[in-house]
Amino acid sequence: MSSFKAMARDWLPPAVHRWVRRRRVGAIRFEGAFTTWEEACAHSTGYDAESILAKVLAATIEVKRGTAVFERDSVLFDKTEYAWPVVAGLLGTAARNGGFLNVLDFGGSLGSSYFQNRDLLKTLPIIRWNVVEQAHYVKAGQTYIQDEQLRFYPSIHECLAENKVNVILLSSVLQYLSNPASLLLSLQAMEADALILDRTIINHSISDRIYVQHVPPSIYSASYPCRSLSESRLLALTSDHYQLDVDFCSLSFPALESIESESKGYLLTRLVR
Repeated sequence: MSSFKAMARDWLPPAVHRWVRRRRVGAIRFEGAFTTWEEACAHSTGYDAESILAKVLAATIEVKRGTAVFERDSVLFDKTEYAWPVVAGLLGTAARNGGFLNVLDFGGSLGSSYFQNRDLLKTLPIIRWNVVEQAHYVKAGQTYIQDEQLRFYPSIHECLAENKVNVILLSSVLQYLSNPASLLLSLQAMEADALILDRTIINHSISDRIYVQHVPPSIYSASYPCRSLSESRLLALTSDHYQLDVDFCSLSFPALESIESESKGYLLTRLVR
């Protein structure tokens, strides 16, 4: 059977192969494109369902207890898949700051990126990892997950009141915001040493495109608006404050082929004036 599948991949035209992958039962899929963000919202259930948080919290508690290594989108993993470029950016920033690492992880769920990569950061003398999230995630994080290193805040302002942040991390978040440009511009005003974008859905046209992303019940039943960001426009938004050091292919995401997009990451450092 495996050899038959391999032959089918070789023989089928690429367009047919992409169609088969899109129709596969249980796969993430994208609907659209839509004209406006509001139109996509009207065709989706949204991000803030309590059922999503319940699954993410249960999985994160398992990670905190040590019975799983890390979670992504509520799915548990028993073997770490390090985000190597992200770790390189974090360690590079710490090296430039005497081993001090203070991260603002905007939209960081219940600390997914922290738990995924913490083993490679534990030799640093000082680590603070601050997640800014929706209010119900913050409440759950503060109640069940928070500790000396990992903290949760309902706003950027409250995070900055207690922290001198030297890294801004945006992992799998910009594409799910109604106004990502506004967030990027406000975060850059903080003048953190490094800006790390990871798992960002981009396209190679000059325009953003808007879709509804449908998540299969095997993960959790949900649908929410999602952008495929124009890579050229995205990088132009950062160019006044940051220089691009490296870009990289991020998480494997086959469903993005259907919307002519891909998942990428970017390491940027603050321009010295």
